[in-house]
Formats: sequence, structure tokens, C-alpha cells
Amino acid sequence: MTFDPDARLDPSQVTDRRGMGRTGGLAVGGGGLGLVLLLAYVLLGGNPNDISGLMEPGAVSGVGPASSALATDCQSGQDANQRDDCRILAYVNSIQTFWQQEFAQSSSNAYRPANTVIFTGATQSGCGTASAATGPFYCPPDKLVYLDLGFFDELRSRFGATGGSLAQGYVVAHEYGHHVQDLLGILGSAAAQGEGASGGSVRTELQADCLAGVWASHAEAGIMAPLTDAQIADGLDAAAAVGDDRIQKATTGQVDPEGWTHGSSAQRQKWFTIGYDGGDVGQCDTFGGGL
Repeated sequence: MTFDPDARLDPSQVTDRRGMGRTGGLAVGGGGLGLVLLLAYVLLGGNPNDISGLMEPGAVSGVGPASSALATDCQSGQDANQRDDCRILAYVNSIQTFWQQEFAQSSSNAYRPANTVIFTGATQSGCGTASAATGPFYCPPDKLVYLDLGFFDELRSRFGATGGSLAQGYVVAHEYGHHVQDLLGILGSAAAQGEGASGGSVRTELQADCLAGVWASHAEAGIMAPLTDAQIADGLDAAAAVGDDRIQKATTGQVDPEGWTHGSSAQRQKWFTIGYDGGDVGQCDTFGGGL
């Protein structure tokens, strides 16, 4: 059990576009870049707009009204313990409750909630066409998180993660880590800090991992039940599964740190653990020194 069965969920924080995908889909560029390598780039937080020609430009609207299924089917922690879509909603509620409290206590900025859009196939975002092939991502222009629930099957089948509830929680918390960075002005400045294993992209992604760990450290407050060691292991396993070195080895047979965008498996686990063990945002300074 991950959630308090009696906890009440707030469905207004998730927009359900499943079954409402647009026609057309992904325009893959980059000299024959395959879907696996595309996924490797944007997996867990990469901005699809950063790759020229990767996504078709498009408006956020144009997919019709959001489904009301979550509002009727996902009302309690018990629902979240039984269904993946309700579980994502519960994680979004927990994560945003934490960050609202954290900003109120320690930041001069106000926390502004961001919806998560769950979809199937493809949908429009402020960063272009969101597709199942792109993996989850946070889009700064519209300040929304995009997630196809089929990604979690890919995490297990393609990238070898063990799965588990907190693997899902880690993914969602990582994306909201990018929202926090956006609110604090970090996303806009990171791009100027170079590329490769010690560049701005890697530092940004590892900080989002650390922020996910900070949330996990405080997650049992509110609708969550206390996290177990096994659940934390699931989160760490998911972090390792999407390390750049592991993905490169699986897709190309070799590891090239100069092509990293998110950090190695060991780094991703390290920074999630730093956030989880310390529970302190101040320990998530991935820009101040070594990684």
C-alpha cells in the first residue's frame, strides 16, 4: 500500500486526454534519429524543443475537452492503490502539496501549481507534439507535465527497470522538479553552462532528481503512507534505468559522455539519494561543483 485509503484526491490537477490524440504525430528529424534515441534524449525531462526539427510545432489547444473519468473514478487513496491513472493523480497531489508548503516556508516566490496531462498516442503541447515516443517531459512554455502511461511499460520492458509504484512516483516528481526549477529561474540559465557530462543539461536533470528525492523524503506527510525501503529501491532502480550510460550502451553498444543530457545511472541514483537522505533543497546544488 502506498496511499492512505481514506485520503481524498483532487482530480483538478490532472487533465485526462486519453483517447483524444491528434492525427499526424511525430516528425522525427536529426538524420534518421530513431525513436529509441529520441526517447533517450527527452526521457524524464528533456525539452523536445531543444532538438531542431524534432517535434511538429502546434498550439496547445485543438484536442477537445478533457475527459472527466478521473473525477468520477479517482476519488480516494484506495483508488490510487488499485489503478495506475489514479496513482499518478495521487502522486501529483502529494508532490504539489509538498512544494506549496516548501515555497511558503523557504522561498520568496509563490508556488504555482502545474497540471499533468495524461494522454495516449499524441497530443499538442506548448513545446510541439507530445508523443508516446518522447517519454514524460515538462514543457516550460505552457507549464504542464506530459505523460503517456504506456511509458511505464517501456521503463520495464525496454530499459529493464523493476517497476513498482515509487518508480512512477519518481518519474512524476522528477518532472515537477523541472517545474520548480522553472519557477525559480533555473531552467533559463542552465543552457549557457555547456554540454556533455558536466554541462548545463546534465546538471539540470540531476538537480531534478535531487528535488524528487527531497519530495520522497517528506512524501508520507498527507495522503501517502510511510515509504518502505523496497519502494525507495524501486525509485532508485528507475533512476538507474534511465541513466545516459545505460541507455547509450543498450542503443549503440558504447558509452559517450560527451553526448550525455541527463547523467549516468550512478549519478542519477546519487542525487536522488542526496535529496532523500537530507530532505533539504539546499543540498541539491548540482551547479556549484562536481557531480
